[in-house]
Amino acid sequence: MIPEGYGAGIVMLWDRGTWTPQVADVDAALKKGDLKFTVNGYKLKGSWVLVRTSGRYASSRGGDTSGRGASGSSDGRTWLLIKHRDDWSGDLDITEFAPRSVKSDGDFEDILGDDAPAVWRSNRPAKGGDAGAMLAQIIERAAKLKAGRSAAIRRTSGSSKKASKRK
Repeated sequence: MIPEGYGAGIVMLWDRGTWTPQVADVDAALKKGDLKFTVNGYKLKGSWVLVRTSGRYASSRGGDTSGRGASGSSDGRTWLLIKHRDDWSGDLDITEFAPRSVKSDGDFEDILGDDAPAVWRSNRPAKGGDAGAMLAQIIERAAKLKAGRSAAIRRTSGSSKKASKRK
């Protein structure tokens, strides 16, 4: 979990695997703005391309007022990740079909509701926006899940104590 600050939110290990560039010089491809590669993940597979935009879509970034695109550059250009049509492409929305963590098999509420979630610390404060509102909702739902678990444990341990007193 990344608490309040830059990039605040819950982090999930959604997929794991390897990637192999389809070009000899990755640095040159990135500089050109066109990196083709193959993914061999647990969920994602096949041929992909990372393409740098010309900058004409920079104004659609929502609340980003930093003047930087998704790539962090000051020229407003962003990167698009595009899946090539291949044996691994199709109509299945993998984010809906397999939304859970490959590490814990949990969703965001499960991860946050964990008794000891791993918390990342940052010195870059920032609050608010849609991401902050979503995080607040997830925290509220996770707190309810945790409270429900605690109540169930108290009820179970209370039943065990009564049963041992009867013996």
